[in-house]
Amino acid sequence: MSDVDVRDNPAEQRFELTVDGEVGGMAAYRVRDGVVVVTHSEVDRRFRGQGLGSVLAQRTLDELRARGARVYPACPFFAKYVAEHPEYNDIIES
Repeated sequence: MSDVDVRDNPAEQRFELTVDGEVGGMAAYRVRDGVVVVTHSEVDRRFRGQGLGSVLAQRTLDELRARGARVYPACPFFAKYVAEHPEYNDIIES
């Protein structure tokens, strides 16, 4: 795995994880009352077991923090990730 990137695709309301230019995962979101609600995330079967879910969560949260966004992790994976990474508490909406 040589090139991993995470970018927002606002038209689809999701952050996309790409591996060597191919979409390999995503984190869907909705904006409600100014809060970014992460509703669902997944990594394609071909890329599972490589820690890419954590890469997706970290880079998504880092980008949202850079934008000054508040985040509600409705997605179970993101909720678990945030619980294990208290450094994101400053942007989490409960």
